[in-house]
Amino acid sequence: MIRTGLSIAALACALATTPTLAKEKQDKPVAAQGVAAPTAADADAFVAAAEKRLFDFSIESSQVNWVNATYITEDTDAMAARVNATGTELSVKFALEAAKYDKVAGLSPDTRRKLDLLRGGLTLPAPTTPGAATELSTIVTRMSSSYGKGKGTLGGKPINGSDIEAAMGTERDPAKLKEMWVSWHDNVGAPMREDYARMVEIGNKGAVELGYKDVGSLWRSGYDMSPEEFARLTDTLWKEVEPLYQSLHTYVRWKLNEKYGDAVQSKTGPIRADLLGNMWAQEWGNIYDLVAPKGAGDLGYDTGELLKAKGYDPVKMVKAGEGFYSSLGFAALPETFWARSQITKPADREVICHASAWDLDNRNDVRIKMCTKVNGDDFVTIHHELGHNYYQRAYQAQPFLYLNGANDGFHEAIGDFVALSITPDYLVQIGLLDKAKVPSADKDTGLLLKQAMDKVAFLPFGLLIDKWRWGVFSGNIKPIGYEASWNALRLQYQGIVPPVDRDETRFDPGAKYHVPASVPYTRYFLARLLQFQFYKAACDQAGWKGPLHRCSFYGNKEVGAKLDAMLKMGQSRPWPEALEAFTGSKDMSGAAMVEYFAPLKAWLDEQNKGKPTGW
Repeated sequence: MIRTGLSIAALACALATTPTLAKEKQDKPVAAQGVAAPTAADADAFVAAAEKRLFDFSIESSQVNWVNATYITEDTDAMAARVNATGTELSVKFALEAAKYDKVAGLSPDTRRKLDLLRGGLTLPAPTTPGAATELSTIVTRMSSSYGKGKGTLGGKPINGSDIEAAMGTERDPAKLKEMWVSWHDNVGAPMREDYARMVEIGNKGAVELGYKDVGSLWRSGYDMSPEEFARLTDTLWKEVEPLYQSLHTYVRWKLNEKYGDAVQSKTGPIRADLLGNMWAQEWGNIYDLVAPKGAGDLGYDTGELLKAKGYDPVKMVKAGEGFYSSLGFAALPETFWARSQITKPADREVICHASAWDLDNRNDVRIKMCTKVNGDDFVTIHHELGHNYYQRAYQAQPFLYLNGANDGFHEAIGDFVALSITPDYLVQIGLLDKAKVPSADKDTGLLLKQAMDKVAFLPFGLLIDKWRWGVFSGNIKPIGYEASWNALRLQYQGIVPPVDRDETRFDPGAKYHVPASVPYTRYFLARLLQFQFYKAACDQAGWKGPLHRCSFYGNKEVGAKLDAMLKMGQSRPWPEALEAFTGSKDMSGAAMVEYFAPLKAWLDEQNKGKPTGW
């Protein structure tokens, strides 16, 4: 987690020493009266000054936010709010300044790339109109706060967001599921409808000032291709994996019909959204028990029980995760990692337990923050979070603006693809599982189905959230059609429908955190596909010959060397070059995911014989 920002004093200094230029009105920069037109040398100087300011203050910002996350008090909340506000202000100022150099002739490729990163670094820019930034901040804060305080009902009694998420995963009474779904969407989403429309209006004006058509175009510009090309790429990727999703959808729909009957879930058509174990129907793993064929999910071992039997504690679990990366040739984690990380929940204070990986000094002070328990899920999470840390260490020599993943999907995908490597073979190699107890191939169907219920089921949701927002920001979706277009896209891509009719007094997109908080979502769609592409590349390099989902590349130094070469690039080069460095291809693809789940797809299609696919 890299945090950037500036202290107020440094901000004043930065603005005093950075050239301030008249707003450009045409394609080529012209001199305002008495002011020279900007030059490539001016742009170079601006970028150098910006990187220095950002690097220095990012350290202070990260330290403050770390203390706040690991020691929550009113004082640390206030400190974090101040430093983050300063960082936002700095990002706005530097983005506007970078936009003024956009048409300067003779820029070096490096300066051009850094200017684009500065200009596109904001997800929701405010225009320079007096009062606009304050109004935009107030609206976003109000919507985010409304979401955080939101409640649904269960049995007529209020239930908060985290509790309702958990209950949606365990409740099997369709009437109660409907109550939770409807109450959450009505209470949380609907009240923010007008605020959201105003936010779009203000944000688009800010995006235009930065040189973009709208906010959606700004978001799509961060992928080393035109916004139009990137939109086409997401469509291409979806078409690759859509048949796999449709097979899963058909099978799950049939099983839900067996459970609930025709009156609740039909054998054909879309699936009722509230029956899938998740408030947004984005991952379906919580209802695996309803769809698993008898015995298919019994692997013959439980990773958590294996860890306990071998005397693992949380620190030893993290040591095992480090051992995976060390086996690939990566240097051991620094002593500061062990001294400064939060590996278990402190008993004496409030902390944020949500797992995350941190880089506090842009060099070697990497840490994880977890409230680790000895179980299989946290063992996987450790391998995932350490992937972020090793990525951060690998690109530490890059200039500040390149201290990031090749695109926003890469960072998550690195941890995810390493976590895919926790196979029975890997557990044997590290002494957790007896080789004689490695499950036979007939257990794979259950394992793959459970994985697909989360990883495959997520794909259309990961895509449609931003497709809806791109349409909203471009004006193709008007405020009067917010709800109808949202439900149309969910039907088109996910094949789901709300449990009750929804009209334009509703605003169901607002019931998903990332929408009111303006967090771009396509990164998660990309990460789901990239993790399998990275995994297959590693398995091919390791010479793996068996089914892809059984592969372990633990201990393979060749894989580690190629991975390190990609990680060291950070964001310094277009992502296709980084992808090629490890996989040998510049093309992002869903083919590896399709191959990984091919045995499951064949099994699903056999179960689905005679049953209509689609909706």
